Amino acid sequence: MLNAFVLSAGRLIQVPALVPEDLSRPEVLWVDMVDPSDEERELVQRVFHLELPEDEELKDLEESARCYVDDNGVHISSFFLSHSEDAHNNVTVSFLLNEGRLLTIRQEELAVFRLFRLRARVQPGFVSSAQEILLAIYDAAVEYDADVLEDIYAKLDEVSRRVLDHSADMTDELMGQALAELAGHEDINGKVRLDLMDTRRALSFLLRSRQLAAAQENDLREILRDLESLNNHSAFLFDKINFLMDAVMGLINLAQNKIIKIFSIASVVFLPPTLVASIYGMNFAHMPELSENWGYPAALMLMVLSGIAPYWFFKRKGWL
Repeated sequence: MLNAFVLSAGRLIQVPALVPEDLSRPEVLWVDMVDPSDEERELVQRVFHLELPEDEELKDLEESARCYVDDNGVHISSFFLSHSEDAHNNVTVSFLLNEGRLLTIRQEELAVFRLFRLRARVQPGFVSSAQEILLAIYDAAVEYDADVLEDIYAKLDEVSRRVLDHSADMTDELMGQALAELAGHEDINGKVRLDLMDTRRALSFLLRSRQLAAAQENDLREILRDLESLNNHSAFLFDKINFLMDAVMGLINLAQNKIIKIFSIASVVFLPPTLVASIYGMNFAHMPELSENWGYPAALMLMVLSGIAPYWFFKRKGWL
């Protein structure tokens, strides 16, 4: 999918019924490509006389390959958080500032870009240049990451209430569910942290590239301060997740200890009756039941009493 955007009355408007000639219009500020076809890639490369990065190049984590300046302009590849079907992933987006235009290419639609387009369409003067479009997209990405972290915190609060306030009611199924939820939250938090780190690297490069005006540099530094606060919040969430995991593992260990305790007491309780039965069963010379009717009942009664005695002792000591 290939889209072009122009400014109209201070608003960023998508060019309707886009044709190849529209891309070369001087008022086009943003050309956005979402999983472009080979024909669309060829068209953009021919119109702007440049070479777009391949999918394999977008996955390269080397800073020198993800952020650089050449004859075509400023190239930046950065991670953006994607949410689909209850799963979060980091999607690489490539930016190119080329002669007053911003070109973006990515493999899927992202909520951050939808949010930016909505704001740029309804707020006059929201953006007025390609550089401001780039900064506004990053600003929306930071806000989206903040929302994800807030959602993680809210869900961790629910898990915390279940684990800490009602620990006595935690069944094996509930404990397993809590561990699965915590593992999922830690995975999402890790992806958000990677996204924040990569965004900081990209913005720092953009600041060093001297491509922004003074006011835009101030806006960029404000975004960097927001990133710092979100990094601290992400670290706090990691600590909270680890604490809750330790708490759940403690409950699991307590449940296992209770089971082991039951087996230990059972073995001790049944040990004396087993000893009595063993001694009685090895007596082949003098067996009371051969001459007395009370032989078997007496042996059974002795076994019962020998089993009750250890149980009564443990109960008196408070070990049960």
